[in-house]
Amino acid sequence: MIYLDHAAATPVDKKVFAAMAPYFTEEFYNPSAAYLPAKKISADYEAAKGVIAHTIGAKAHDLIVTAGATEANNLAFTAAHGEILYLTTEHDSVRRVAEAKGGKAIKVLPSGLIDLEDLRRQITDKTELISVSLVNNELGVIQPLAEVAGIIREIKLDRMRRGVKQQLLLHSDASQALNLLDVSVARLGVDLMTLNAAKIYGPKGIGALYVAHGVRLEPLTLGGGQENGLRSGTENVPGVIGFAEAVRLAKEHLNGNRKKYAKWKKIFLSELSDYELIDKKHALDNFVVVSFDGIDAERLVFLLEAEEVYVATGAACAASKGVRSHVLKAIGLSERQIAGSLRITFGETNDEIQVREAARIINKAVREERARING
Repeated sequence: MIYLDHAAATPVDKKVFAAMAPYFTEEFYNPSAAYLPAKKISADYEAAKGVIAHTIGAKAHDLIVTAGATEANNLAFTAAHGEILYLTTEHDSVRRVAEAKGGKAIKVLPSGLIDLEDLRRQITDKTELISVSLVNNELGVIQPLAEVAGIIREIKLDRMRRGVKQQLLLHSDASQALNLLDVSVARLGVDLMTLNAAKIYGPKGIGALYVAHGVRLEPLTLGGGQENGLRSGTENVPGVIGFAEAVRLAKEHLNGNRKKYAKWKKIFLSELSDYELIDKKHALDNFVVVSFDGIDAERLVFLLEAEEVYVATGAACAASKGVRSHVLKAIGLSERQIAGSLRITFGETNDEIQVREAARIINKAVREERARING
């Protein structure tokens, strides 16, 4: 089996699983309980939050733990009651909540990067929240967040001079970033940032929202008042412990992973044939997006599955509904290019032999499909 869809899901690392295991069995206490064993669990939970927060240059109390990136994105948008701008290529968990609040889309360039001039044009005195992902989940494109933050600082200074009191916040979904980028909330200039354990070999169903000092949110759930009253419910202790270990491992192997995936990408593309490269030079090293002219990529996915090679046509949540990628449309691809596009994402389940073998199997499947189409 050759799994090439690590942008959709990653297996839990064995070290992560080992760190979590005691908190399912021996260390099972409710952190909110008053007795000593529970207080120890509460301390472990806060320490793990501190590890996660430290990775992005924050403190434990700056993080709100959620049940994944989708909830974190939804929670972030409670900061805004005014005008919202969002990047048109955002994940649906950003796009749909922004649209529900009447948000306006910011254009992207054919490179997949944000159109900074369009951003400037669309900001008004009523704009309250801007959402731009750090890494696009379909293309792997790394957005120039620091430049976006610079524009926002200029706007805020101009507002201050003119006596406009409306807040202007920057939110970023960084779900795909922690495994291959050194993320600093201060350097990027964000007020809100979404994190996700499931993309970095941590457990599914656990995420976090970084919230800068002074940013006010509204809870999506009410109850016991956990997570500063913003996310009630008994804390997912094993999940946070696993998240912290996954973050630690990601940080430890950051540079090695970059070099490894860059090498694999070069090998893969050199051995693949008869394709158009869609992903751009600004993409993460483990992302490869290609299009095969005249081929139905959805059919190709099934043909490759029969050979135990697993790839994607785009975001898993969209592909499962048979929906064409809004991301590929936004960067100006034709319907024919979109129809023939595959997203391949390398990860820790792979090695160089698999990368070469995958290219061979894909080449064979494409040749056979072309032969079938041509009769």
